[in-house]
Amino acid sequence: MTPGIDTARKAKVSHSIHEYSHDPSSESYGSEAAEKMGVDPRRVFKTLVVSIDGKKLAVGVVPVTAMLSMKRIAKAAGGKKATMADPAEVQRTTGYVLGGVSPLGQKKRLKTFIDESAAGFDTLFVSAGRRGLEIELAPADLQKLTGARLAALTQEE
Repeated sequence: MTPGIDTARKAKVSHSIHEYSHDPSSESYGSEAAEKMGVDPRRVFKTLVVSIDGKKLAVGVVPVTAMLSMKRIAKAAGGKKATMADPAEVQRTTGYVLGGVSPLGQKKRLKTFIDESAAGFDTLFVSAGRRGLEIELAPADLQKLTGARLAALTQEE
């Protein structure tokens, strides 16, 4: 088990675990997950860690089909500027390897924002804390477990 799965179990939220064989040569972990699980890629969300104003880390959970808007996540987090966080710092802070960062069960709980499109689904998929392992749960449960706020996080088309 991973800390992400343990978090969902301890909170007794309804969830299911989906495992697939991860291909290390895959260029997009999220797209690979959607394809191998046979689900609509708009329901598969990636967990991205950003640095707000170079001072604090925050998490953006967005569909794998979209790009995280740095302006929008900075604004949601009450900052001026966001950049992708240093990979080593992400791993140290969350306890997860890149490509397997889960919004659940992080070593240090980071301020989390979920793209508002999540509200349109009964369930969505996020990393369970390992490449090739996804957890499916209701958006409201993800929000509750992470203390997240819904916000418009993706770049405008």
